[in-house]
Amino acid sequence: MHHNPISIENLSYTYADGIRALRGINLQVKATEKVAIVGANGSGKSTLLLHLNGILMPQKGEIVIGERQVSTQNLVTIRNFVGVVFQNPDDQLFMPTVWEDVAFGPMNMGMRGKDLDIRVAESLVAVGLDLDKYRQRQSQNLSGGEKKRVAIAGVLAMQPQVLVFDEPSSQLDPRSRRQLIQLLQTRMETQLIATHDLDLVLELCDRTVVLSEGKVVYDGKTQQVLSDREFLLAHSLEMPLSLG
Repeated sequence: MHHNPISIENLSYTYADGIRALRGINLQVKATEKVAIVGANGSGKSTLLLHLNGILMPQKGEIVIGERQVSTQNLVTIRNFVGVVFQNPDDQLFMPTVWEDVAFGPMNMGMRGKDLDIRVAESLVAVGLDLDKYRQRQSQNLSGGEKKRVAIAGVLAMQPQVLVFDEPSSQLDPRSRRQLIQLLQTRMETQLIATHDLDLVLELCDRTVVLSEGKVVYDGKTQQVLSDREFLLAHSLEMPLSLG
């Protein structure tokens, strides 16, 4: 595992309509850290995440993932290194069955036969799903919590060193949300979690980065910033219910 898997220097990004989404972002993430990215809508969270595996390319500044700069020629390596779980699992589940969805990435890397079946089974077990029960299930007929787990399993099957989540607890009922938190607590991969669920942040992440209008306005201890009601309100955030 790389000791410093993510290094972001002076990253800026402006959309074609003139919206400045990121303004001089500097961020260093060490191996096995669980880092929350929080901020109001439009603060730049999703834009930042989309840069981490090259869905968006830096217009200004530099991103290094592992030891490779985010650039067109390094995309395959970087996308194997960073696994992204999108907010809506339907954006990731597009094959007829659960097995095919989870197997899709490893198959594209050339894995076949028994090794592939083992990889799929291990990935499903990691998210609390049994291969025999779910092998032939149609992904579109699963519950929201099950879809989220299958989407995560598909990312885990690629064995990335970094897991990136965009609003991982959205669309989940309380039981599924609790299961998700317990799952993420057990994973040793480096994690970046963009979310409005500040109670989840309090449970999972020792470090929190607050974005506001495309800038980092806080980077430090989670408990400290989530206990600061005035600071949170100034950036259109509210204290977690468990601290209110």
